[in-house]
Amino acid sequence: MSLSDSQRAFLEQNHQAAMITVGHDGRPRVARVGVCMVDGNLWSSATQARVRTKRLRRDPRCTVFVFDSGWAWLALDTTVRILDGPDAPELNLRLFRLMQNRPSGPLSWFNGEVSPEDFLRAMEDEQRLIYQFEIIGGYGMQ
Repeated sequence: MSLSDSQRAFLEQNHQAAMITVGHDGRPRVARVGVCMVDGNLWSSATQARVRTKRLRRDPRCTVFVFDSGWAWLALDTTVRILDGPDAPELNLRLFRLMQNRPSGPLSWFNGEVSPEDFLRAMEDEQRLIYQFEIIGGYGMQ
């Protein structure tokens, strides 16, 4: 699905979201996440050990609910592609640079400032990966 200009603008300005995945019993499960548009794709960061990662490996269907600090929102029906190859730390660096609006220099991580090298090391240690949301449909009030 192609996003409308207003949907794309909303996603570029708003990074607060909730992911709704399908539990083993078929019931929806919700987790709050950060999202960001990267080269025209919606991404989020996670780890190998997260329960939602295990759910998505079993069933990649996911709804993403993106919201602002007021009443505007956008719901996206998606299929998730997990990017967990050897370039995952660098992909996370790219994502967090955009989310934090820090094209260079240190990044904020767990209430502190870390160098890009320490950030990459943390991404490896935490076994971070990227969720790439392939958007099927969208609706909302944005």
